[in-house]
Amino acid sequence: MDPVSFDDEDVGKTVVNDDGEEIGLVVEIRHGTAYVEPDPDGFDKVKSKLGWEDTDEEAYPLQDGQVALMTEDEIHLGEL
Repeated sequence: MDPVSFDDEDVGKTVVNDDGEEIGLVVEIRHGTAYVEPDPDGFDKVKSKLGWEDTDEEAYPLQDGQVALMTEDEIHLGEL
């Protein structure tokens, strides 16, 4: 996958897993990293695969290598 560049226009995008299930929403971009506020319903299924299981944050960093596709409204994660 090609590197993804996150910017302020990505705030508000829905983050979905490879099955199309919503796992969260981009709430902030810091230094080119998107921070995702998890959807409680879909979060437990993917948090360990994203390396977020040991943190207790309100928003979690999304690494560009985890992104398979970005559209105008959504960020699609690759197979987890």
